[in-house]
Amino acid sequence: MSAYTLAELASRFGLALQGDGATEIRGVGTLHGAAHGQISFLANPAYRKELAGSAASAVILRAEDAAAAPNACLISANPYADFARIATLFERLPAAAPGVHASAVVADDARIDPGASIGPLCFIGARARVAAGTVLGAGCVVGEDCSIGPGCRLAPRVTLVTRVTLGARVLIHSGAVIGADGFGFAFDQGQWVKVPQLGGVRIGDDCEIGANTTIDRGAIEDTVLEEDVRLDNQIQVGHNVVIGAHTAIAGCSAIAGSTHIGRYCLIAGGVGIAGHLTIGDRVKITAMSLVSRSLAGPGEYSSGTPLQDTRTWRRNAARFRQLDTIARRLKNLPKEQEP
Repeated sequence: MSAYTLAELASRFGLALQGDGATEIRGVGTLHGAAHGQISFLANPAYRKELAGSAASAVILRAEDAAAAPNACLISANPYADFARIATLFERLPAAAPGVHASAVVADDARIDPGASIGPLCFIGARARVAAGTVLGAGCVVGEDCSIGPGCRLAPRVTLVTRVTLGARVLIHSGAVIGADGFGFAFDQGQWVKVPQLGGVRIGDDCEIGANTTIDRGAIEDTVLEEDVRLDNQIQVGHNVVIGAHTAIAGCSAIAGSTHIGRYCLIAGGVGIAGHLTIGDRVKITAMSLVSRSLAGPGEYSSGTPLQDTRTWRRNAARFRQLDTIARRLKNLPKEQEP
């Protein structure tokens, strides 16, 4: 088991140390659940009341909270981010030996770097390329003309359909399907005509794609995720969508085709975004919102009604249907005479 002194952690991550630097840290925990030898963090003021009773050997917190710390602490401008960096030291990832498993099927013209690890029952299609340090879990499919950059990790049962390009250090979780047909159809003479999806998908460096998330390939041009985009589980990204760098999107959101999302956006869970819209940089959208128009620039946006008891909600829903009639009546009321 790895162990680090607080002095080592402070030096390694550029944090100020308060307390005994020889304190040994062997793991991480929450303020409520941490034990001796573990380090915790305080980022949300709502948990400040748990600080005094915490059994953690050390806590990562802001300078204004340091006086209330019962034990040693590391002082940080962003405790949650520094906790994430320290927690990485204690993460146990399974070792993957370089090479191609005997049960994998690899096309003759595919190129796999000797430093890559291809797991059991994988399929690598024609003209595909896999760079050094990349790990493919069991049952992954890498289709024709796909390219995977260095240091990527695909969990078991990831599917790259065709013409998918991954940058460096991309992490894709199980069940994700990247590069399937976009939902493109033209209606003519009473039936649908399928539009060929001739583009691909380009995913930048350091992106993460959650479990069972789907990203469709473009109809003509590519669907694009710029660098450091983070997608949660069960998200649908339509064809020709562009998502700007450093944007994060929570689970069960859906983005219709040809919408452009800016950089540094935060989109909460269950958000629906209509097609052919433009969302500017640094936009925040709260959970379960429906975006039906373009959003120009920085700001926080919400839609829908907050949770109410059912009887109140039903009364308000009935009144909502009458709003237009009420508004018209108010408009037609005679204006008050000025004195």
